[in-house]
Amino acid sequence: MKRNIIAVAIALTIFGCNSEKKEYASSSKAEMADTVAEDTSAIEKIIKTADMRFRVKDVQQTKEKLSKTIKAEGGAVAEFSIESSIQETEKVKQSTDSLKEITSYRTEGYLVAKVPSEKLDEFTNTISKMAVFVNSAAMKMDDQSIVYLANKLKAQNRVEAIEKINKVATKKSANVESSLYIKDDYIDKKIANMQIDDRVKFSTITLNFYQDNTVSTMTVANDNLYDYRPGFANRLWLNIVNGWTIFKEIILALANLWMLILVGLGVFFIIRYFVRKNKITMELATKNLMDNRQ
Repeated sequence: MKRNIIAVAIALTIFGCNSEKKEYASSSKAEMADTVAEDTSAIEKIIKTADMRFRVKDVQQTKEKLSKTIKAEGGAVAEFSIESSIQETEKVKQSTDSLKEITSYRTEGYLVAKVPSEKLDEFTNTISKMAVFVNSAAMKMDDQSIVYLANKLKAQNRVEAIEKINKVATKKSANVESSLYIKDDYIDKKIANMQIDDRVKFSTITLNFYQDNTVSTMTVANDNLYDYRPGFANRLWLNIVNGWTIFKEIILALANLWMLILVGLGVFFIIRYFVRKNKITMELATKNLMDNRQ
């Protein structure tokens, strides 16, 4: 009987402990859920970005106006560039030593700016008034509230973990290395949230703008060397003089080869002698043949 009473008491004790643990776990989950819900409703991190492409009358003037407008709105230019690409070019002769260069080119501008998020819509409306017409315009909203909250809660957990580790840590224990790792991770979460705050406060807008093809003319030096040659009469006389000079040089070159000329003449007369001798011999043989037949 006593054994049964003891067994029942132990069972009630175990059941009571388990129920207390379940109630504690459920209450902790409920508190965590309430905390997350409250923080999510309190934290709203919306990152806005915009892109626009538009045509303008003058790219350089538009860039200057945009810089002034961005500065007046409390923003800043993060990046910009202006590029001109030649579409067609042609050179027309004006005189012997000058040409008129006619060039058609296209100018495009690229600008990245950061403006206060609450003024983004107003800023895009201002840009639309500067443009001849807008090719495209887009805006994107990225909700980073959950990411921001996760970084915040993780950072808080790391503070608590560091406090607990520091209580039992010694200079030679491995907990010091763990504490340093957690501290670095805590800093990463804080910096990530600082970056989100900055992107929420200042929206990034990317602008691509261009103007109609522009035609420019300018006088340049004539780079065609043929046009710098003398006139026809002068060139004719110079060629005659040059031909006489070449002829004299040929005579002088042959004078250096007089021995070869003599050898050539000797070979010529020897060949001529044998050719004539063979011809006479053939004529005599033919004549004798004809006489014998008669």
